[in-house]
Amino acid sequence: MAEPFESYLQQHRSRHLEELFELLRFPSISALSAHRQDVWNCAEYLVRQLEAIGFEHATVMPTHGHPVVYADWLHAPDAPTALVYGHYDVQPVDPVEKWQSPPFEPEIRDGKVYARGASDDKGPTFMHLKAFETLLRTQGTLPVNVKFCIEGEEEIGSAHLEEFLEAHREQFQADIVVISDTTMVGPGQPAVCYGLRGLAGLQIDVQGAKSDLHSGLYGGAAPNAAAALVELLSSMHKPDGSVAVEGFYDDVQPLSDEERRAFAAIGMSDDAFAQSIGVQDLPGEPGYTAIERVFARPTLEINGIYGGFQGEGLKTIIPCEAHAKITCRLVPNQDPKRIQDLIEAHVRKHRPRGVTVTVTKMDTGRPYVTPFHHPAIQWAARAYEKAYGTHAAFIRMGGSIPIVEVFDRLLRAPVVMMGFSLNDENFHAPNEHFSLDNFDKGLRTLCHYWLGLPAALASASDA
Repeated sequence: MAEPFESYLQQHRSRHLEELFELLRFPSISALSAHRQDVWNCAEYLVRQLEAIGFEHATVMPTHGHPVVYADWLHAPDAPTALVYGHYDVQPVDPVEKWQSPPFEPEIRDGKVYARGASDDKGPTFMHLKAFETLLRTQGTLPVNVKFCIEGEEEIGSAHLEEFLEAHREQFQADIVVISDTTMVGPGQPAVCYGLRGLAGLQIDVQGAKSDLHSGLYGGAAPNAAAALVELLSSMHKPDGSVAVEGFYDDVQPLSDEERRAFAAIGMSDDAFAQSIGVQDLPGEPGYTAIERVFARPTLEINGIYGGFQGEGLKTIIPCEAHAKITCRLVPNQDPKRIQDLIEAHVRKHRPRGVTVTVTKMDTGRPYVTPFHHPAIQWAARAYEKAYGTHAAFIRMGGSIPIVEVFDRLLRAPVVMMGFSLNDENFHAPNEHFSLDNFDKGLRTLCHYWLGLPAALASASDA
């Protein structure tokens, strides 16, 4: 027998999509100051949407950066309170010439919505609004109390959100936090994410001579900053692919046998993984599958190298400076700041002769993991199953959402990550898109989840 919300979602699908398109048209690029007003306008649009649905106290709350959107519905006195987190800011669109359609003019092609923010994270966040609208219109009430925290700085590291939450901790306090900013395993293969890797970023600047030098007049005698940088970066990994920085693995929490079995059940072989990204062989830490390395092992990656002559043809110089950007993805129980210190010590120890090296510490974020046996997480898997007709996988995600650990630490509430995006949907790249199949099934998943959550939590408490 179909749930009452099924017919409502069918009848109002066109309107829901048009309202999503309105949200996607805001160029709410948090990294660019030229779009500051667009970010604020986008926040105000969300407030209007929340008010129209029936949420109360909907407001744009200023921070020291871009604002947070808050709203609540607190009329279920004996039910748990859920805090729904999402973000309405988006990445820059460069290179814009690579887009097949304008990034802020949503377009449907082949069952997908193309626009910046469609998958990360306006689409999934908006689905929560429409799921609650659907339940209020069909049930007349909600099965849980709800608070929203939709921020405008996630794409620039949630720079001010931790301070903001500390100042408003009581207002945002909840029994559970639900986030839809993670990915599924693949099309038709839902996944509940129970862990995220942390982040530690650094920049390395190498300085040699006081200026670039003629490679004929000085070659063989003067230090080459680019060569020194390559030597230094090469020292950070062993030939087998593991990280060579002393102490890097000291605090790593090992994978349990249960987790390894759960990851293996996803059915992604190393060969299939390699094929999916278009390579023949996979490097990396030995002793682990590709999926295990992505989900639950730490990394040290070189994100960019620059220095010397970059133009067409040759310029026969010895570069006087060279630069690299590095990020590490971290796992429990690694401390990002300690990892930065270890890398800085490694740089000092392995500095090539004739150059000076400066290390600048940048973004950090702590890893997060919660037991996937928690009833709120287990019920998420059941809700997926009801909508998708297949079992949901339990995964960790290789990426980082630093604010998740902050929610866990400040609110002391379990965090349930129910994603509806796919890894190949080009978030942060041209032609970002979001599957309409996941939009439809995701809305049904969320309706099932919210309707059944109080009973799931109650039964676990009784047990």
